[in-house]
Amino acid sequence: MGSADGKIVVGVDGSEGSVEALRMAARLAPALDASIHAVSCWHFPAIYEGYVPPDFEAFEASTKKELEAALDQAFGGNRPADLTTELLRGPAPELLVEAGREAVMLVVGRRGHGGFLGMHLGSVSSACVSHAACPVLVLHEDGKIHGRSDRGRRHREHD
Repeated sequence: MGSADGKIVVGVDGSEGSVEALRMAARLAPALDASIHAVSCWHFPAIYEGYVPPDFEAFEASTKKELEAALDQAFGGNRPADLTTELLRGPAPELLVEAGREAVMLVVGRRGHGGFLGMHLGSVSSACVSHAACPVLVLHEDGKIHGRSDRGRRHREHD
């Protein structure tokens, strides 16, 4: 399906938004002549530093399990043939921006777990939109596209 050079990078964190991002990447890949590269990031929480010896293998294993579950939820037994996966250790915003450096597109889900109610983008999706070198598509957990009309601030939803 995809070319050797073109890839769509998808940030996967196990949320419904990231599952929708995987599905959208699969729909877009043929039109962009691209493969899909699913990336999950894990980071040892700073709150534990100095108190608990880090069990990096456990954090990585948990992230891998979460990635596999998201892929199963998105595709079942019909995963795209040219799908690749990668686990990266570190903060997701920086690592996804870096992973998208050579991509034709970066697709992420919006979890909505930020600290400000009603915020349109979360910290990861905002960083990707602000800093990625490629086009970025942000999907909501409900899979709907949210936008504003040209005539004002009315909110509309499309299926």
